[in-house]
Amino acid sequence: QVQLVESGGGLVQAGDALRLSCAASGRTYGSVGMGWFRQAPGKEREFVAGIIWSGRNTRYADSVQGRFTISRDNAEKTVYLQMNSLKPVDTAVYYCAADDRAYAWDVHTSPAQYGYWGQGTQVTVSS
Repeated sequence: QVQLVESGGGLVQAGDALRLSCAASGRTYGSVGMGWFRQAPGKEREFVAGIIWSGRNTRYADSVQGRFTISRDNAEKTVYLQMNSLKPVDTAVYYCAADDRAYAWDVHTSPAQYGYWGQGTQVTVSS
């Protein structure tokens, strides 16, 4: 199993940057892919970015491509989401999630394919 705790959210202005962190615990962390999702009020949870267990493959939603970067430090059991050039539409609760599969080489984009979730961290971008 994997336990996840997000941090780093906050209130920023459009154009600013934030880095979210997701601290993981559990023996299987290093063998599973990780993802960041977000959910705005009244909207469904959506995929933002994902990274496979080794860190060698990543995937991004079109809306954040070129602005956000996902990375992981397996020694520290932490996944990061660097968010640059933030926009008001990026306002949401951001969730970290761990894939159910071990040693997969592709990145899942559906929330249903992730078995473990953090509690979320609020990101608010003002215009």
